[in-house]
Amino acid sequence: MEIYVDAGTTWTKILKVIENEKKYEVIPTRDLKKLNLIPKKATGHSVIQAQNYENEVVALANGAKKYLEDDFIALDLGSRDIKWVKYQNKKFQDMDWNSSCASATGATVEMLLKFYNVDVCDLVYTKEKYAITCGIFGLEKIMDDVSKGLEPNIAISKFIHGIAYNAYIFTKSPEKICISGGFCENECFIKCLKQYCKVVSLGRFVLVDGLLALAS
Repeated sequence: MEIYVDAGTTWTKILKVIENEKKYEVIPTRDLKKLNLIPKKATGHSVIQAQNYENEVVALANGAKKYLEDDFIALDLGSRDIKWVKYQNKKFQDMDWNSSCASATGATVEMLLKFYNVDVCDLVYTKEKYAITCGIFGLEKIMDDVSKGLEPNIAISKFIHGIAYNAYIFTKSPEKICISGGFCENECFIKCLKQYCKVVSLGRFVLVDGLLALAS
């Protein structure tokens, strides 16, 4: 059995290859050490023992090639960072990575949902967005609006619209973005991003697929 792990801050994605059959799973990163896994390859913020460790952008680029054609921009939104890579004519063209701003990450959204006891299914697309350049200022705007009577799910939705817009600008305003990571499952985020460009959802396992491709 071969094991590939994308150990994120909050969630860990695992790919197990057993006799050419693939099994994917997502677990809380806090439970990862209990499994005593030694992956063939690993990536992610939460460093674990592995035979080989790969850069996350390299894993993203190689994983995206499995799903996409020659030209693409693949964007991965994680719990604590945002990164993207651009390929054109099967060649690397551009990339960027930001791990220092909470206004573009999932951990802030998870915290807000728990604090206000809002289910992610209750988030809705709203034309209005918070013009957030900092996660802390975004939190301040949400708390101010909620204190004035705005429903928490609407306030968080406006925050997510701000994240979507930031992601669009961060990737240099392309015509199409291919999304990797947990935000693929956030319908509010996807609907907001579609206001600015075409969106293709790649799912949560692009990086572990990239690790497998690198091992082949």
